[in-house]
Amino acid sequence: MARQIPLAPSAPWFRLELDEADWSGEQAQDLIHWYGQMLLIRRFEEKLLDLEKAGLIHGPAHASIGQEAGAVGAMSALGTDDKINGTHRAHHQVLLKLLNPSVPTDFDIRTDDFAPGMDEAIYRFMAEIMGLTPGYCGGRGGSMHMRFAGAGVVGTSAIVGGNPPHAAGYALADKMLGRDHISVAFFGDGAAQNGASYEAMNIAAAQSLPVIFFIENNLYGVATHISDVTRETRLSSRGAMLGIASIECDGMDVVAVHRAMVEARRIIRETGGPVVVEALCYRHFHQSGSRSGSDFGYRTKEEEAAWRERDPIALAEARLTALGLLSPDEFARIDALVTDRIAAAAGRLTEPVPGGNTLRIPEGLWPDPATRDNGILGDLSELAGKRMLDHDDMRPDAIEKVKFVTAASETLAAAMAHDPRIIVMGEDAHQMRGGVSGFTKGALERWPERVLPMSIAENGFTGVALGAALNGLRPVVEIMFGDFCFTAADQIANGVGKVRHMFGDGFPVPIVLRVRISPHTGYGSQHSGDPSALFGMFPGWRIVTPSNAFDYIGLMNSALACDDPVVVFEHTELYQKEFDVPAGDREFHIPFGSARIVRPGGACTVLATSVMVQNAVKAAEETGIDAEVIDLRNIDHHGIDWALIGKSIDKTGRVVIAEQTARSLSMGGTWAAEIQERFFDCLDHEILRVTGGLAAPTVSAALNRAALATVADVKNALLRIAEK
Repeated sequence: MARQIPLAPSAPWFRLELDEADWSGEQAQDLIHWYGQMLLIRRFEEKLLDLEKAGLIHGPAHASIGQEAGAVGAMSALGTDDKINGTHRAHHQVLLKLLNPSVPTDFDIRTDDFAPGMDEAIYRFMAEIMGLTPGYCGGRGGSMHMRFAGAGVVGTSAIVGGNPPHAAGYALADKMLGRDHISVAFFGDGAAQNGASYEAMNIAAAQSLPVIFFIENNLYGVATHISDVTRETRLSSRGAMLGIASIECDGMDVVAVHRAMVEARRIIRETGGPVVVEALCYRHFHQSGSRSGSDFGYRTKEEEAAWRERDPIALAEARLTALGLLSPDEFARIDALVTDRIAAAAGRLTEPVPGGNTLRIPEGLWPDPATRDNGILGDLSELAGKRMLDHDDMRPDAIEKVKFVTAASETLAAAMAHDPRIIVMGEDAHQMRGGVSGFTKGALERWPERVLPMSIAENGFTGVALGAALNGLRPVVEIMFGDFCFTAADQIANGVGKVRHMFGDGFPVPIVLRVRISPHTGYGSQHSGDPSALFGMFPGWRIVTPSNAFDYIGLMNSALACDDPVVVFEHTELYQKEFDVPAGDREFHIPFGSARIVRPGGACTVLATSVMVQNAVKAAEETGIDAEVIDLRNIDHHGIDWALIGKSIDKTGRVVIAEQTARSLSMGGTWAAEIQERFFDCLDHEILRVTGGLAAPTVSAALNRAALATVADVKNALLRIAEK
């Protein structure tokens, strides 16, 4: 007879219950200090709301008023070298993480004044929220995007669910580099329903990473109650079901949160991690601004009043009074102190309008509009001194023929031998003697522990790689098929593509994305695309398209040494082809921004990428048209070699752009517009573009071939452009 056997999660899952007696078990000085920190957050955010009402904050101000205990309790268990990130609502966590490194060890908020570093942290954070130059990110981040690595704030994200993968990446870097730190991702109930959060937790569990996923469950995603969007409202269950130790606690009680975090650190110390902490809490106000949720009809005044009776600051005041730790005068003194220090910061950032009773921002505090595009990418100075080589530099007596895929594997292995920070992440990367393409063969033979298998979760592991890159590793991420970049588009665009510029530059983002392009293999519409145009939309990426093994070696080595994000597009049609390379040399570089004339000519200029380079050469030979074929190699906004292209166009007066991909995914339209702007006076003919069809290739062999640009298409373009 069938039986039903109850199942339970393999990991511990429990609620941590405290009562008033537990407060007496903490050090009195700690309790007083935590109270002062909660009050500091409250007064800081009240001032922000005043500034917003006065029109002095451009953009939203997502107040965390009511949720202070979660931030203070969490930070009480963290050191400066521990890392955090947060979401659009992160003032409370970030303020304390910025402030704590400057708090003197013996600081007593009852009697001491703030140290200069404490005042400076408040001032600079307020300036950042107001979008001003003294801010930690120069005003570019504002309220929702914040980074200051010196205090362990590696970068908040305004994308719901965008930040948990990054924190897992910080933890991955700490683990692999042997650093005894933890990382904490703060996010809310809304993000707990997001796929990227699940992917991050699963990857962290599979890799046993020292990271805490801290869920601030305040019941509402903007105006939607949690019960409207999920049947299981106990959000710590998300961790338990993934084999992660999970703790639920009262997020309105600072001691409860502190104890939960201490327990989480103990679990990480004993098991390696990760841990989920769910803090049950409540924001007093609406999603943004100072109005209540009841004003918008999605919460009742009765519900809000009930939660306000459990206000974390009021609760702390009652407990501290009952314990006899603070008198009414001392409460007043603490309030006066924090209010004064916040007012002082605001006073440095505002001035009276002459002849009026309102405030304005002094003109000298605004960022210079001329710097709007500064810091998108670095200056490539890290490549200075590298041994550069190009095709013409090869010695005829020291050449060997090597398959493209073999060169790829050997180049990665050679780079990993010199740089222990390089790791590889990808689906099946650790199997089949080198993954699906053979790329990791050399790495697996020597450093299998640095080749990490990833779940089928491109958005998640791309975000983990970004976090690892921001914390000291140099990850190489494999995307198995080009179309899968679109499943990772959030991290590619909102994460990697914007991170440096958004946070004000001055830090490396050394991530390499290897993207396999397989349009000719019959895998159909969802496995055959070339997503170059996606990356081209975000100038925070460098994009390279090697058309032969020599270029792959040189461009990949430059990518691996570069402090900018680089995507390397590999056309699988090239994998088994042999090419001339320097014998035994897999360590030379090719400078970014250098195109190459593959075939000199005078009749027209053909700008080609990837497999279309040889197709263009073949088309020129078969038509007898003296075309000059240029292999672009770099196709990002910063890397197009306009000097070489302009010299060629000045000579030929005619341009053909040859890409194999669908016209809808072509980058040629952008290049054509740039050519018109730069070299219009040199042109004797309209620019012709060779691409595939409008749609992605489908499975039928006949339709697959018809969907892609071919030698014949280039020949037709050459014949047409040579007619006039």
